[in-house]
Amino acid sequence: MSVLEALRLAVRRLSTNLLRTALTTLGVIIGVASLVALIGVGEGTQTALTNQIAGLGTNLLSVNAGGSFVGGVRGAAGSASTLTTADAAAIATLPGVAAVAPEMSVSNVVVVDGRTNTTTSMTGTTGSEALVRNYQVQTGTFLSSLAVDRGLRVAVLGPTTVASLNRTPADIVGATVTINGIPFTVAGVTQPKGGSGFTNPDDIVFAPITAVKSRFTGASTLRTIGVSLEDPSQLALVESEIQALLRERHQLASTASDDFSMVSQDQLLTVASTTTETLRNFLIGIAAIALVVGGIGIANTMLVSVRERVREIGTRKAIGARRRDISLQFLVEAIIVTLGGAVVGVLLGVALTGPVGNAVNVPAHPSLAGIALAFGSALVVGVLAGYWPARQAARLDPVEALRYE
Repeated sequence: MSVLEALRLAVRRLSTNLLRTALTTLGVIIGVASLVALIGVGEGTQTALTNQIAGLGTNLLSVNAGGSFVGGVRGAAGSASTLTTADAAAIATLPGVAAVAPEMSVSNVVVVDGRTNTTTSMTGTTGSEALVRNYQVQTGTFLSSLAVDRGLRVAVLGPTTVASLNRTPADIVGATVTINGIPFTVAGVTQPKGGSGFTNPDDIVFAPITAVKSRFTGASTLRTIGVSLEDPSQLALVESEIQALLRERHQLASTASDDFSMVSQDQLLTVASTTTETLRNFLIGIAAIALVVGGIGIANTMLVSVRERVREIGTRKAIGARRRDISLQFLVEAIIVTLGGAVVGVLLGVALTGPVGNAVNVPAHPSLAGIALAFGSALVVGVLAGYWPARQAARLDPVEALRYE
């Protein structure tokens, strides 16, 4: 029997029971659609997280204050007072360092028009913050050297903070806001970076570090020192130089641990890549289970079909049909069901990827690799699901088959 003849017979046979064929195909459709959509969501998550980390800074190395140790309990990194503005100034003199941004953080209530308010974090820093942390200004200006030198009460707001105050970037620049009761003039609004939660880079207020020190903290201790490197390939060298410098400045013994920590952008990207890859594989595993269930449905339907067509198989064998002819017929039927479900599943998966991504706040898009993987997996599942029923049909004894009731 030729493949074309087997195809014709398979189509005719499947069309005689359209409802059962459709229900069998439905399992494949669900599996393939899930695979396409979830792969798109996984890759979208990886891209979004990578872009967020890349947007944190330019060739960034963060030097964080150490953790405090009170009552036998160690606090989180940044809770100790181990970094100072003098440390930041010393780091800026090292070779390979392009810019340094000292960061002094406080949490404050921001009020505009005497009534609308929001609670956010304020970072006291310098104009280098824009370069180090990769901030762009959409309206107004960032912190100027004059404002930092003189400790002027000016502020640069993030777009989320502006929205929380029920204002727009255009009309808030030049306005006066009060921060913990102290008036500040808004100098500018940053471009959106995207983010949410406690670490949203768009929900923030920047002010001159000198103003924050004199008006809020009264101290020179820092939470973080942001360092932008001239050449990212020199990361290890600059990191070791900063470590040696700070250990010397903090007068740490050779056996003492560092009272600070350093995290590079590459480290964050590596962790993010590993995490999102694990998530993507998990999502693929979930979708694969659905596809396997669809394959089991195909195998079950084909086995039932073999039992229903025992006399037909016996008659065909009696008039000269070979084992491979019988096997080919049932295998082609299984492949047709699988391919039909795969095509519909791919189309459905492509249509659902965007809405599913929006539901979990991820910019998800279907990928060619995901579509190819889903389609190929469906084909493999279909062949495996159809092989055993086809083999069973081919091995039927024609005499026994003809006597089957």
